[in-house]
Amino acid sequence: MAIFSKSLTKTDIEKRLSFPTKCLRSLPCFGRGHAVDFHVMDECGQVWTFRCTIRKKNHPKPVISKDWSKFVSSKHLDVGDKITFSKLENKVSCAFYKIEVKKPVKLFGVNVGY
Repeated sequence: MAIFSKSLTKTDIEKRLSFPTKCLRSLPCFGRGHAVDFHVMDECGQVWTFRCTIRKKNHPKPVISKDWSKFVSSKHLDVGDKITFSKLENKVSCAFYKIEVKKPVKLFGVNVGY
């Protein structure tokens, strides 16, 4: 089940990935803290440890930081690339997460799809 899809912005590429607050319910529980680490598998089968953090007060504004910049570098991501986060569950073990990257297809410099 897809949690969210997003076209990456300059901030997503250079600093951290932000995503909609409503998606927090699909991530592991924060408990009483403001950060949670979780494992995400990419399309090549490599597992990344991302950290999701939220603000301590008011609007949570979730962001993913830990290992995110390594992931961006490894995948040669750029502004406009699209990522999709999904949550997969099986009956034997707990939930796990998957990230998919799609690069825009350009024709004569114009984005014609992904």
